[in-house]
Amino acid sequence: LLDCFLITMGLFAVSIILSCASASAESEGGYEHGRLHLPFVGHTTFGKYPPLSDWTELQRVRERPDFAVLGVPNDMGTQFRSGARMGPRGIREASTLYQFGHKEVFDADTGETYSYGSVLDVGDVDIVHTDQATSLNRTQEAVEAILSANVTPIILGGDHAITAPVCAALQVLQRPVFLVQIDAHLDFVDQRHGVRFGHGNSMRRCLELPHIDSMLQLGIRGVSSTAKSGFQDAAAMGSTVLSVRKVRELGVAAVAEKVPLGAMVYFSIDIDGLDPSIAPGTGTPSHGGFLYYEVKDLLRSIIRRGELVGLDLVEVAPPYDPAGVTTTLAARLLLDAMGFAKAANAGKNTGHAGQPPARGEL
Repeated sequence: LLDCFLITMGLFAVSIILSCASASAESEGGYEHGRLHLPFVGHTTFGKYPPLSDWTELQRVRERPDFAVLGVPNDMGTQFRSGARMGPRGIREASTLYQFGHKEVFDADTGETYSYGSVLDVGDVDIVHTDQATSLNRTQEAVEAILSANVTPIILGGDHAITAPVCAALQVLQRPVFLVQIDAHLDFVDQRHGVRFGHGNSMRRCLELPHIDSMLQLGIRGVSSTAKSGFQDAAAMGSTVLSVRKVRELGVAAVAEKVPLGAMVYFSIDIDGLDPSIAPGTGTPSHGGFLYYEVKDLLRSIIRRGELVGLDLVEVAPPYDPAGVTTTLAARLLLDAMGFAKAANAGKNTGHAGQPPARGEL
């Protein structure tokens, strides 16, 4: 009888311990019940968020999401190595790594705890091979549908040509938009052999739009695809161009202050803005680029100053990076931006900033 009593008490104690551990895990944002749902299990939507096959249905969903993730698998604008058409698929697969086991994110580096918000993956723009005009028009229409539903678009490229129709769609907001580009290249060629909508023209096309108020171009370096006259044109049209070295010299806080406080901000991130040592999977790699923390801190500080109205991440070409380092980095940056935007909005609604200074501001 004594043995039975001791065994029973032992099992009771273990049950209490497990219950406490379970409650602790729940309070930390983890989960202990339902499917384990490992990264390699299930459907490969972005971050394993729910899919919505018809983005026109965004107007009628019961609860409006914070973000709609849209793929634009179009690399018809490339001038060197193609492959960015596979970017959306690669980034989606990589993103599943970051959605395992936690409803919230704790950043041990900064002490931040935040969520990514509510997200729907609305699939891809239907690209017509060899028909750039139709494909870009369809891109604009898709982004307009997302914006008209009062949802923030997160765009997976594709080459940088896709940014022009995305920025054209921002007219739906009916307010001036400040454009921030992170890139190795200026992308400010007017035309080349009659081509005006390739990946080397996109930023000029954007700045020509009446609702794109001004632009900050970060990371521009080396021998660019744009001639000196293009840099002069960019300055004359309202752009501020800073190289990687200049950004490091000024620091994150000073660079962020170049964005007007309270501005509507659109980010366009070319993965070749980061150094090819950490982002080799791209069509036109350029040495001397940013590192992960530098871009992360720029995203945090600039998003905190303004209102993020959209973001694209382009030029990820998975065929050149079999290890998946580039797609993993791309997914991480997108989720970082979404988390910063959600935290910034929460802080504005409560009257508190709720974020620590960026590393460059310490």
